[in-house]
Amino acid sequence: MLAYILRRLMLVVPTLFGIMVVNFVIIQAAPGGPVEQMLAQIQGTSIDATERFSGSSSGGETLNKSATDSSGGGAYRGARGLPKELIQRIEKMYGFDKPIGERFLLMMKSYLVFDFGESFFRNKRVVDLVIDKMPVSISLGLWTTLLIYFISIPLGIAKAVRDGSRFDVSTSTTLIMLNAIPGFLFALLLVVVFAGGSYFKWFPLRGLVSEDWSSLGPIDKVLDYFWHMALPIGAMVIGGFATLTFLTKNSFLEEINKQYVLTARAKGLVERRVLYGHVFRNAMLIVIAGFPAAFIGVLFTGSLLIEVIFSLDGIGLLGFEAALNRDYPIMFGTLYFFGLIGLVMGILGDLMYTLVDPRIDFEARS
Repeated sequence: MLAYILRRLMLVVPTLFGIMVVNFVIIQAAPGGPVEQMLAQIQGTSIDATERFSGSSSGGETLNKSATDSSGGGAYRGARGLPKELIQRIEKMYGFDKPIGERFLLMMKSYLVFDFGESFFRNKRVVDLVIDKMPVSISLGLWTTLLIYFISIPLGIAKAVRDGSRFDVSTSTTLIMLNAIPGFLFALLLVVVFAGGSYFKWFPLRGLVSEDWSSLGPIDKVLDYFWHMALPIGAMVIGGFATLTFLTKNSFLEEINKQYVLTARAKGLVERRVLYGHVFRNAMLIVIAGFPAAFIGVLFTGSLLIEVIFSLDGIGLLGFEAALNRDYPIMFGTLYFFGLIGLVMGILGDLMYTLVDPRIDFEARS
C-alpha cells in the first residue's frame, strides 16, 4: 500500500501542472484583463489618475507577476488617448512586460513554495484573502456534507429493506421533487418564510455570526453560529441527499441478494445482524469512501448563490468577483491550492476504501 501511495503522490505533480496549463491557456484566450481593467478605470475617472500612474513609483512592480492577458501586451481596447509610457508602466506593474511563457514559469516557481502573490485590486495577499474566507466555506461544506450523509444512509437503508413498499415509493417521489428544486430557489423561500421576508423572523438574514459575537459566552457563541448557519445549510442540503440516498439503497439491494446473505440467514442470524454485521460493510464501501470527494465538491461548488443570498463572504463569492475583475493572482492561486487539495483528497478516498474493506489491495491489481 505504501508503494501505491507513493506512486499516487508522484502523479500529483504532473496532474496539477496539467491543470494549471489548461486553465492558463483558457484564461489567456478570454477577452479583457487587469491592464484593460485599469485602463478603463483611468479613462472613466480623470486626467489626475493618468498623471498619478505616470508619475508613480515602481512599488506596484512587486505585485504578482504571473497573470495573463489576451492582448499580450499589444494594443488595448480603451487605451486611445493615453500616453504609451503610462500603458507600459501599467503593464510592468502587473507583470505583463514579460512573454507569456516566462510569466507562466515564474508563476509555477512561486506556487511551488506556496507564494501566491498579492491581489491586483484588493491590496492584500491571496493567502490572507483565502484564510479570511475559509470559515464560511468550511462551515457550509462540512455541515452540509455531514447532514447529507446522516440523512441519506439511514434513509437509503430503510428504503432497501422496504423495497417496493408504500414507504419506498412515497420517499422516492419526495426525493425526486426535492432534487428538482435548485438550492438557491429554496434559499429564497426560506428567506421569505423564516428570515423576515413576509411571514416569520426567526433567523438572521446575513453573516456567519452576530456583531456582538465576541462578547458572548462559549455556549451562546455556538448557538449563535448555528443560528446563522441554519438557513444556508438547509438550502444546500434540501436537494443534495437524493443521489446519495438512491446510491445507498441500490448498494444494499445488490448486496442483500447475494449468496453470503442467504447463507447468513440460513444459519439463523437475526435480520439486524445480517444487515449491519455482513451487508453494511460491503454496501457502504462506495458511499463512505466517497466522503472526501463529496466534501470537496460541496465546499467549492454550488455555494456562490447561497453566499450571495445570505450575505456570506466565502470562497465562492471571492472566486466570482476575481473572475469578473480579472484578478489573476486570486484566480490562479486558489485554483492551484484547491486543485492540490482535490488531488490529495482523491488519495484519501482510496485509503478510505481499504479502511472500510481491508480485503481491497491496490497493490494486487494487475
